[in-house]
Amino acid sequence: MIEFTTKLPSMYHNGVKCGTYNNKELGFPSILTTSDPRLGLFLQKLRSNIFADRSLVFVDGQILVVALNWIRDHVHVMKAMRHWEYDLSSFLNFILDTQREDGQFYELIKQIDDPHWSFVNPDCYIVYPEDNLALVRLELEADIEYLVVEGATYLYKTTGDDQWLTQVLPKLERGIDYMTSDPKRFDKDLGLVKRPFTIDTWDFTHLPDASTNRRVEPTTPMSVMHGDNSGVYQAMNQLAWLNRRLGRKEQAKSWEVRAEKLKEAIFRHLWNGRFFRHQLHLNHEGLDDLEDYRLSLSNTYDINRGLTSPAQSRRIIEEYMARRETTKFFAEWFTIDPPYETFSSYLAGRYVNGAISPFTAGELAKAAFQNGYEAYGWDIICRFMTLVERDGCTYFLYDTDSKPQPQGGPSSWGAAALISAVDEGLAGITDLGVNYDELSFSPRFPVTHYTELRYLTGYEVSRALVDVRYVLTDLGLRYDLLSPAKRIYAHILLPQGKVCKTLLLNGSETPFTTSAIGDSHYLDLTLCASGKVSLEIIFA
Repeated sequence: MIEFTTKLPSMYHNGVKCGTYNNKELGFPSILTTSDPRLGLFLQKLRSNIFADRSLVFVDGQILVVALNWIRDHVHVMKAMRHWEYDLSSFLNFILDTQREDGQFYELIKQIDDPHWSFVNPDCYIVYPEDNLALVRLELEADIEYLVVEGATYLYKTTGDDQWLTQVLPKLERGIDYMTSDPKRFDKDLGLVKRPFTIDTWDFTHLPDASTNRRVEPTTPMSVMHGDNSGVYQAMNQLAWLNRRLGRKEQAKSWEVRAEKLKEAIFRHLWNGRFFRHQLHLNHEGLDDLEDYRLSLSNTYDINRGLTSPAQSRRIIEEYMARRETTKFFAEWFTIDPPYETFSSYLAGRYVNGAISPFTAGELAKAAFQNGYEAYGWDIICRFMTLVERDGCTYFLYDTDSKPQPQGGPSSWGAAALISAVDEGLAGITDLGVNYDELSFSPRFPVTHYTELRYLTGYEVSRALVDVRYVLTDLGLRYDLLSPAKRIYAHILLPQGKVCKTLLLNGSETPFTTSAIGDSHYLDLTLCASGKVSLEIIFA
């Protein structure tokens, strides 16, 4: 039998300190180890980044908890924040409650003396004069509706509140219907969502008035960007899942059919065989002839939204790996590569015109973990740990020589992506149901140097706990998993060069299958569970 030799948490192991004095690294998610505490402290620093951006907005007699004051940032941060935040609903519900009749959502709350409301037409803002606030939709944005669906899915998974879901589901569906029908948002001939020509998902064009004009006008240069469409594709599949949770099988099937139709159009018009081209220009010629070769940050999101097959995902990852070998930049986590000579007021390498981003790093690491490039995923995490240890935190963007660019956005967005890469990528814990009642368990700890650890994640607000203990020896490896799951889909990475001779489930020999992706080999089984499960893999 494979034994756990050290109890965790532990202050010392073989005379080496295992963590902080009072275990401040503990939280959701967190890790305790018998060797160096770097990964646990890294997660703690990332959580601190996100805590620092948590604030309140007081509007129309309501108290809103926000990760900053943009629903985009809020939802991107929910990727990690859902594990510990007690109020995930107030800001999201405010955005849902203020939805326009045609389905459009607003996105940000700013002071009236901040000019954002003046960047758009009157139908894209609401003023709350007593609070000196304006609720604004930057008209050129094409990501808000699908992000609201994503946020609602995160929230529902932490609550399982079917009554709330019944109330908001029509609003979520109306938002995606709007994005796929309004002539301002959707190109009917291509069957794809469109936007003004911006850098990937960003909120300004290259035009001279970009700093003050965020409208969609008859003369606005329009383009199709892959990330908007992968976001809508994910939202359609999430709407199918949400409908199925309420027993609405026909509606669920309809959304799945629409998702597949959109996917076909995405690949027909935007896939270049290795990755998704940056922009397909509609009524203009762009700034140069490099769009087919230009690799933009949403390629990493495209993978994690389920748009690509494993083979296609691996091609995108391989493109990043190849560019790492040729770039003069310190890392391959590009906002966009190659950058434009100038875009609006930003020279190459500045802001999103070529700077290096933690959100690209996090999404790329998670994709690598899940698509047979586990060592590359761990390498990204290790490189970013070094940055955080150097600076004491993560930044929104980095110069091409690794110096932080503090201006321009919240560090919490990237911090959340990196936390998610560890949680769903390295630890491989994905909530397939509600409150982890159905669980994908795909741990990839053998790719690290750790031979014994304890990993904890869950939802603090609902007291849902997933507790993993791992040990690797010459004899084999063992996972003890405590979770609320009634069904677990296990997909367990084997150490390089190792073969499973025997699998013991709670001490009893049990059958299994194996699978491979690239050079990585996994042990697979599905089990019904209740409480604690012990899996021992004995090597041949």
